[in-house]
Amino acid sequence: MPLIYKICPRDLWREAESLGRFTGAPVDRADGFIHFSTAAQVRETAARHFAGQDDLVLVAVDAAALGEALRYEPSRGGDLFPHLYAEMPLAAVRRISDLPLDADGTHLFPAEIGA
Repeated sequence: MPLIYKICPRDLWREAESLGRFTGAPVDRADGFIHFSTAAQVRETAARHFAGQDDLVLVAVDAAALGEALRYEPSRGGDLFPHLYAEMPLAAVRRISDLPLDADGTHLFPAEIGA
């Protein structure tokens, strides 16, 4: 089961849980798809787009459960990033982890992401 990851402010994720689906962050809605990262990409995504932000969660999602609405498209440096052209059903979520900051302001990822 390949996992993809969404970094999300905790309040936005709580809203998704109350709705029963995730409709995306403001940037997702503006772009017309929900941005995800692979395990190999998520650290750089955090550093580029969430630097110094706390109160975030890392949502691990079963890519296969998203079906044909999930596409891997070129983005940063030509890397293929997962983009979901639909709302994300919460049934596709496998784990939600806190994404705290260390003393240097760098996000601390769960062991599943690796070094």
